[in-house]
Formats: sequence, C-alpha cells, structure tokens
Amino acid sequence: MNEIAKYGDMINEIKEVLQSARQNVAQQVNTELLTTYWNIGRIIVEHEQQSRERAEYGQQTLKELSRVLTKEFGKGFSRSNLQNMRAFYLTYQKCQTPSGKLSWSHYCELLSISDADKRKAVSVMPSTTT
Repeated sequence: MNEIAKYGDMINEIKEVLQSARQNVAQQVNTELLTTYWNIGRIIVEHEQQSRERAEYGQQTLKELSRVLTKEFGKGFSRSNLQNMRAFYLTYQKCQTPSGKLSWSHYCELLSISDADKRKAVSVMPSTTT
C-alpha cells in the first residue's frame, strides 16, 4: 500500500474515533440532563406534598422558581418547562434513571399523551436500574 493510501486510512480511522466519541459524549450529556430534570421534578413534587395549599401555592412556587433559576442558570427553566419536569417525575417516578435513548423534547411530547397505554406504546420506557 502506498503512503497516500496509508495516510487516507489513518485519517478515516481518526474520523471514526472522533465521531464515536462525539456520539458517546452527546448520549452521556442527554442522560445526565434527563436525570437532572427528573430530580428537579422530584424535588418540586416533594416540596408541594409538604405544602397545605398545594395547587395555589404550587403555581406561585413554579413562577418564583422559574425566575430564580433563569436568573442563575439562563434559559430552560420557564414555568412550563418546570411543569414538564414535575410531570416527568410523576409519570416515571418508579424509574430511577430515565432512558438516554430519548431526548428531553421527546419526553415532553410523550407527556402530552394522557393515556398511559398509548404513551407506553410509542415510547421506549426509562430503565428501572441505576
């Protein structure tokens, strides 16, 4: 094999390694993001359960929480997104780790399906292991 062909093979091998690494990193980031949002949902639900005026107080809590988190961490913490995190936890609370095969936007779409059987039919359920 001549030097040019060897050089091309080396470049292709390096490209494969980089593409694989990028895919792995994206998968890990997605899994961590889902776990974080699930835990935020858990914290919100646990906080609400200790409140006597859950519904009215809960809405104010989400508005204030949205304001504080957005100021501190930037976009991604709107009241509606916090409601999605809460719903995410309530829907998948028996799962310790959400599936990294689906993105947050996929889960938000699934949460809009009110029938649990239909939701299960179109989704890959989160893993039940840590």
